Amino acid sequence: MEFRKESDSLGEMSVPLDAYYGAQTCRAVSNFNISGMRPFPEFIWATAVVKLAAARANMAAGGLDRKKGDAIVAAAQEVINGKFHDQFVVDVFQAGAGTSHNMNANEVIANRAIELLGGRKGDYKVVHPNDHVNMSQSTNEPIPTEIRLVSIRMLGELGKELEKLTKSLRRKASEFDNIVKSGRTHLEDAAPVRLGQEFEAYASILDYDLARLEKVESVLGELNIGATAVGTGVNADPKYVSSVLTELKKITHFDLRNAKSLMAVTQSMGDFVEASGAIRTLAVDITKIANDLRLMNSGPITGLAEITLPAVQPGSSIMPGKVNPVIAECMNMIAFQSMGNDLSITMAAQAGQLELNVMMPLIAFDIVFTLGIMKNGLRMFREKMVDGIVANEGRCRDMVERTPGIALALNPYIGYEKAAEAVKESLKTGKAIRQVVEEKGWLPRRDIEKILDLYSMTEPGIKGKGRRRSSHARGRKA
Repeated sequence: MEFRKESDSLGEMSVPLDAYYGAQTCRAVSNFNISGMRPFPEFIWATAVVKLAAARANMAAGGLDRKKGDAIVAAAQEVINGKFHDQFVVDVFQAGAGTSHNMNANEVIANRAIELLGGRKGDYKVVHPNDHVNMSQSTNEPIPTEIRLVSIRMLGELGKELEKLTKSLRRKASEFDNIVKSGRTHLEDAAPVRLGQEFEAYASILDYDLARLEKVESVLGELNIGATAVGTGVNADPKYVSSVLTELKKITHFDLRNAKSLMAVTQSMGDFVEASGAIRTLAVDITKIANDLRLMNSGPITGLAEITLPAVQPGSSIMPGKVNPVIAECMNMIAFQSMGNDLSITMAAQAGQLELNVMMPLIAFDIVFTLGIMKNGLRMFREKMVDGIVANEGRCRDMVERTPGIALALNPYIGYEKAAEAVKESLKTGKAIRQVVEEKGWLPRRDIEKILDLYSMTEPGIKGKGRRRSSHARGRKA
């Protein structure tokens, strides 16, 4: 490999001749050989967006020569379009605050701008990484701005997947609305429910999660751009500060605004904790839903077997014909990873000291990682599992007919004690509760059938009191 010599404030470094990064990036690569993981493409996109907006704003403020500025804009646009991502080579675990990533970006964009102007990479007299690409900036406001931009973008993408999953669950709720099954509390038989009601509940749970995600999208639109090193805005022309926000809004079409206190937003990572918390709540809820579906699918002989999940792969290397609920299991792994990332973000956010939080690279990595795997996970969950769920109506009907959970509808007529006696005798003898009540002479058969109308028991009210069914339920009976 051929090299060129470059220097930073610590001395000379050998840089691969064809590399668009420079000395500071090489030094960071040498220092931080940790995980082998590099920044996600979405974070590189956000980085280039900030650099492009800064170059335009600096030109508008009169601080940046137009020839240099146009070259920086063109180079940054290429990065936005997906070029040169292989040149972002610093490990995600790196120098505090993200200085190494920021300089990696400055060097890549500077060297590409030099090339566009007809120069040779490394000739920073043409375009300088610090003086020109990083003009009016410190690491301490581009990095949090980039985390905010990438989070807003990816929250929107996650929200779209969540909406699709919610619609899929509601389609299943409608499809399964006529199927009455045993409800369960404490994993024990309880009052009947409709399978469709369970799926509608899942959809409603995710509605709340979507509302939380949309709320934090708005919170993240408050930027500290122009704050520079410690939040005071030193070295940033006021014209630049107002112009760079306008440029960011033009590029992203996001709802962005300047923070009332640039210093507060520079110091505090609380908004990322709030965003991560909303994703964590989604992860908790999707785990509950995935586990419910696994339970209802359990069997096919010795479990609940109320639904059948799509078979997507053989389930065992030794047991022929076995099929496992692997999509739900994978969704749980994604959710657990997201919960762990949330703790990491929380710990990193509380580690801020005085004018800066130096843990921003970790926050950036964890939040982008979480958003990416949750989005992909929800798509998988919908396409490969929820859309293909089949209800085992006969199995549901058979179990709900035999469950003692239906006895609660008898309470207003024969009292709790007699209803409990009927349940005990039913479990002991195997007789249906209907039969036990009739044999003891507590109620005539006509009243028993009216009171223990299973579909009616899935709706509000005292059963058998002549309450008119809703139009939704009319004409349906288990």
